Amino acid sequence: MSTDAYGTLQQTDAIGSSAMESVKAELVGLHRARTAVNAIVIGQESVVDQVFIALLCGGHVLLESAPGLGKTLLVRTLGSVCGMGFSRIQFTPDLMPADITGTYTLVSGPSGSAQTTFQQGPIFAQMVLADEINRATPKTQSALLEAMQEGTVTVAGVEYELPVPFFVLATQNPIEMEGTYVLPEAQVDRFFFKITFPFPGVDVLEAILDSTTGSANARAEHALEPEAIVRLQGMVREVPIASALRHSIAHFVRATQPDLPDAHADVRRYVRFGVSPRGAQTLVLAAKAHALLEGRFNVSAEDIRAVALPTFRHRLQLNFEGESAGIDLEALMIKLLDTALRKVR
Repeated sequence: MSTDAYGTLQQTDAIGSSAMESVKAELVGLHRARTAVNAIVIGQESVVDQVFIALLCGGHVLLESAPGLGKTLLVRTLGSVCGMGFSRIQFTPDLMPADITGTYTLVSGPSGSAQTTFQQGPIFAQMVLADEINRATPKTQSALLEAMQEGTVTVAGVEYELPVPFFVLATQNPIEMEGTYVLPEAQVDRFFFKITFPFPGVDVLEAILDSTTGSANARAEHALEPEAIVRLQGMVREVPIASALRHSIAHFVRATQPDLPDAHADVRRYVRFGVSPRGAQTLVLAAKAHALLEGRFNVSAEDIRAVALPTFRHRLQLNFEGESAGIDLEALMIKLLDTALRKVR
């Protein structure tokens, strides 16, 4: 594989032939899983790829769309295809942290005496659907977000390890905001990606109607094991990225900070806060996973562009002037990123 204009390392320089065969073998299962999910979740190939990328990076996802576009179907299908234990938590205003993490209960011991035992909550699953996370109180939201961050749950001073792999997909409906608790910026930043579901076109709608209203009932094919996902997560971090591309990402992130001297003029005027270093880390990891998903063991500028929007759409926020002027935040992000990539040394 040749070096591109951005100085991406050659495949043979980055990994030996025997190791490359191991990578290719794992990718066969990954691509089979990708195909199996797309066979059930019709017309959302881009969304499916973004979810797989987050899973390969060990991150968590915030899914946002109107009702009925397939968020729950996607999560259930992904769990079946990847052989991951699945649980669903319906977030409501009366949901308590213990309803998520679990609690100690009194049971009768062998001698008839009472003793306590820990009853695991629904967070103890490899794949967790946190449905309508913004309907729970901040205290309950924090219980989930802390588990996402640490990979552990602490109850009554005792720490419990969560399963590996551990993948949370939280949903929120952007239309029905009454009676909800908006996630604070610091909490939203913990999500690896924010993914929005596009409304399907006519052809896709026809295909959905055909597959869901007939007598045939499509079943998800089991195509990948959790152990393979863990191995793929390790491979993602081995994918090389050229120093010139890292440099461009650093330039981009600084250009999004309205208080820094190298901020873009539109950012100074319209943006309340910019991308955190965590966002930059996310972009690099996501670009590596995108390259691997496409069957390559090096990162290109196109990999960075492909994962930029889900990485940054929840990490930039317009100020009052930007909101009033109707500034397209996603278009601004792409403009800043393209400028940074053109300056690659």
